[in-house]
Amino acid sequence: MAFSIMSEEDDPYPAWDKTKTPIRIFFKDARHVFKLDELGREIARIALPAALALAADPVASLVDTAFIGQIGSVELAAVGVAIALFNQVSRIAIFPLVSVTTSFVAEEDTIGSVSIEAEDNNDTETGFFTNDEKSSMIPQNGKGEDAHHSRKPLDTTFENGKVENGRRYIPSASSALVIGGVLGLIQAIFLISGARPLLNFMGVKSDSLMMTPAQQYLTLRSLGAPAVLLSLAIQGVFRGFKDTKTPLYATVAGDATNIILDPIFIFIFRLGVSGAAIAHVISQYLIALILFWRLMGQVDLLPPSIKHLQFSRFLKNGFLLLMRVIAVTFCVTLAASLAARQGSTSMAAFQVCLQVWLTTSLLADGLAVAGQAILATAFAQNDHDKATAAASRVLQLGLFLGLMLSVFLGVGMTFGAKLFTSDVDVLRFIGIGIPFVAATQPINALAFVFDGINFGASDFAYSAYSMVLVAIISIFCLFILSSTKGFIGIWVALTIYMSLRTLAGFGRIGTGTGPWYFLRN
Repeated sequence: MAFSIMSEEDDPYPAWDKTKTPIRIFFKDARHVFKLDELGREIARIALPAALALAADPVASLVDTAFIGQIGSVELAAVGVAIALFNQVSRIAIFPLVSVTTSFVAEEDTIGSVSIEAEDNNDTETGFFTNDEKSSMIPQNGKGEDAHHSRKPLDTTFENGKVENGRRYIPSASSALVIGGVLGLIQAIFLISGARPLLNFMGVKSDSLMMTPAQQYLTLRSLGAPAVLLSLAIQGVFRGFKDTKTPLYATVAGDATNIILDPIFIFIFRLGVSGAAIAHVISQYLIALILFWRLMGQVDLLPPSIKHLQFSRFLKNGFLLLMRVIAVTFCVTLAASLAARQGSTSMAAFQVCLQVWLTTSLLADGLAVAGQAILATAFAQNDHDKATAAASRVLQLGLFLGLMLSVFLGVGMTFGAKLFTSDVDVLRFIGIGIPFVAATQPINALAFVFDGINFGASDFAYSAYSMVLVAIISIFCLFILSSTKGFIGIWVALTIYMSLRTLAGFGRIGTGTGPWYFLRN
């Protein structure tokens, strides 16, 4: 058997000098940030399609906003409140489901692939793991430094990642679909039955002109909640496989359908805001059908028995992320509610700024998806060098992306605001929000990337507790600044909120704590 010696220059993930302080990870190999080496190509393959897919739905919402803005400022404000409410309630279920699914699927697929390679080679000297060794790939909780890591060994009573008839068996994939479908139905019932009181909570009073169109839009769009949850659960599975192209194709097909149907239902059929909601629901079910059909060709979705599913792991880690998402949701929803309480003009402007703010920031989430998938695989293999290199690269790329978006929005929104409305008062408020939307892009990008890094390391507990603390501080800022500074105060508070999220990410890795203990000597 021949062996080859790999030099340090040939190694795509050279050993990290542990004698250096952990915070130096942020500057590691910064001069090679755009290098298309093995790691750079892997990030690009995952991040670019993921970013396009993540941006597609907000872009479709922007198109909705532009069409509805032609109806009137009251309808624009009403749909703004309804979209904010629907999105924030959806995030409570979506974010934990997708994040946990991506990490678990990546782990199970990695373990199964290595196990299969070991069986095929049937020789421990090849460097592959044997069946008895495969469970050691997942860091164990115990004494010493490994106790900092939150991962648990996977259930290997059945071959996770096993391939039969061209399809893999991934327990977390089956679990995600079941949970996603159930949560989607619960969300639809909750939003439809509680539309009016929820809108009242958002600041839309019963006698407000915004109530009727807002309730119509929210009720109809809620019918698509099961499709939204199911499709995003499937997207989490594909992300775990490091396949972000399939979700992109499905999302583009669905959102293109939405954009085509919008003017037909809104103007030709004269359905107004109801037409926009119907078009969006049709597009979501189309996305879900495409993704489910493609997944069935790759994964055996029927487990041998219920005990082979991963419900307990989902519930435990999902609950931690649920705490985090509730904190995030409350902050953004509160901001929208405070804007709505200042009147339809303020809310219409806030809706436009918020949609642009979130749409462009989600481009950075493509890097977060890449970081999560690569890190989940690296940690499953105990490959700390690759984990360090991947974290450094996506953070540096995230900062560069944020700076580019800041320049683009600072110039583009100044001239493009009239695409959303012709109301002079709304345009004046949008002008107030533009500097904040543009200037916070680097902060937002880093915050999103840190999320992906934490989830890839399965650092769910820290993500949850730190976000709760950030939310408490941010909520106080929102109440105080909105009451004293009005519309501009809301954006100042949101800037503080995103800055604190970014600082929490820096604090974890920069101190070498939790799963990043290996950054310290």
